[in-house]
Amino acid sequence: MAMSGSILHLHAISYGLCHGSPSFPTSSAAKIQRRRGSLRVMGDQCREGPNGRREYTHGETLLCSVAPFPLLLAATLPGAEAVRSAFEPFVELVKTWNLPDWLVHWGHPGNMAVVLFAMGGYGSYLGLRIRLSNDAEEKAKAKDLHPKLLGGMFLFFALGATGGMTALLTSDKSIFESPHAVTAFIGLALLTIQSLLPTLFEENPGMRTVHGLLGSSIMTIFVLHAALGLQLGLSF
Repeated sequence: MAMSGSILHLHAISYGLCHGSPSFPTSSAAKIQRRRGSLRVMGDQCREGPNGRREYTHGETLLCSVAPFPLLLAATLPGAEAVRSAFEPFVELVKTWNLPDWLVHWGHPGNMAVVLFAMGGYGSYLGLRIRLSNDAEEKAKAKDLHPKLLGGMFLFFALGATGGMTALLTSDKSIFESPHAVTAFIGLALLTIQSLLPTLFEENPGMRTVHGLLGSSIMTIFVLHAALGLQLGLSF
């Protein structure tokens, strides 16, 4: 029944595309192969000829999917215990300072929010001006300040992670099991890649576009990271 439903749905899509842009195979000769993480559809493709007549050619469409669950599994690996043990002396020291609970609890998210929206937000804006501005002086200033701001954001995020873990450990909470921690790992890993891309600009100017798109994606991930952090902070 599921296979029949897929073919009928495919037929509806391909019929509509036959009158416009052509991508999906029609259902007349459709064959579907299911594999883990992918769906391959083979059949006849509908294309519009030079005279407006529909032409059919054999082709296939491969649909792939990626699930985030392996990342969540990686976050639960035993490494958290080693980090907890390493931080334990510092956590005990922080507890002896008798700091206000609100400062321990919200100090990390407050600092990181400033870094994200001030340094990251303005740094991203400067990156956009580098691409779009026609003013040579403005572009020169942006090129000078853009890497400094976002490099500083990277540094403060990496150091700020220690503050986040300290806040969790002082409250006897787990440190790597939350979606907030997973997005932190993803964001820092992508920032590492992002910082290396400018070394490829001279040999491959197209990497500038990749750099811009990846930078926008990273900022989106960190905004999501901030939202998940707020949710985590309100949970205890």
